Amino acid sequence: MTIDLPRGEGIAPTADRTLGFMVPRRSARGQVVRLDATLNAILAAHPYPEPLIRLLAEALTLTALVGASMRQDDGQVTVQAQAKGGPVELLACDWRAGELRGYLKHDEQAEVAEGMSLPALFGSGHLAITVEQAVSNERWQGIVPLEGVSLSEAIGAWFGQSEQLPTLLRVGVAGDMTQGWLAGGLMVQHLARAEIGGERLDAGEQHPDWQHIEALAATTTPDELTDPDLSGEALLWRLFHEEEVRVVPGPVPVKGCRCSAAHIRDVLMRFPETERAEMRDARGLIAVDCQFCSRVFGIAA
Repeated sequence: MTIDLPRGEGIAPTADRTLGFMVPRRSARGQVVRLDATLNAILAAHPYPEPLIRLLAEALTLTALVGASMRQDDGQVTVQAQAKGGPVELLACDWRAGELRGYLKHDEQAEVAEGMSLPALFGSGHLAITVEQAVSNERWQGIVPLEGVSLSEAIGAWFGQSEQLPTLLRVGVAGDMTQGWLAGGLMVQHLARAEIGGERLDAGEQHPDWQHIEALAATTTPDELTDPDLSGEALLWRLFHEEEVRVVPGPVPVKGCRCSAAHIRDVLMRFPETERAEMRDARGLIAVDCQFCSRVFGIAA
């Protein structure tokens, strides 16, 4: 369903929500994402220090922004960072039809602090964004260095290099260990093709329509993105109330982990019997640990 943008009055903010939007006259589109209960459920799987909670929350929000821009049944988005030399060794998040999950592996002996740059957190490494489209059976990947002060900057660079799309990303994370966490994100892009009658604009080009939309979207603050009393519609009204904006409610993000005893057993049965024999414990079970949801399965295989 597509509706014109309301003024934002009388609309209750909804946590764990995605909201797509278009600005037809300016040939722009975007997403607003809010993560609340889903975010806290994912973070509860491991005792991360607060700076790494904020890092993983940012990564989950960015993954949801990219994933929600796809059709709900059209594949999966994976955001993964592998590195060495810093406290963070691995970061992995993915989105499939509204199901979101994420995990961060780090050196528990290393010190981390708020405001650390990506090189300080990861050392040397790269960020890979993979999009697998189910309908067309296509798979493509973009890889960018872990540079700058935030993952938002790195993924924005990926859109510029791989998609050749002018893109602006804003993410906010708020909360603490006691009160819980809330994250919000905004993504705005020039349309890739003439979906609604606009011309294509490549990354790096300076077009008045894109400059106008980018300037307005850039005023978005982390406090607005994490304001529990500010709905996505109300935020878009603040930004683009002088424009014709059409909003399209998207899938509700939920914590989703595809681990199950049946799935794991199916994977294990692909190993030769000699290898499975080496994996079994004294009870004859193979222990499999899912890092995404912190569950250990004992599988008879």
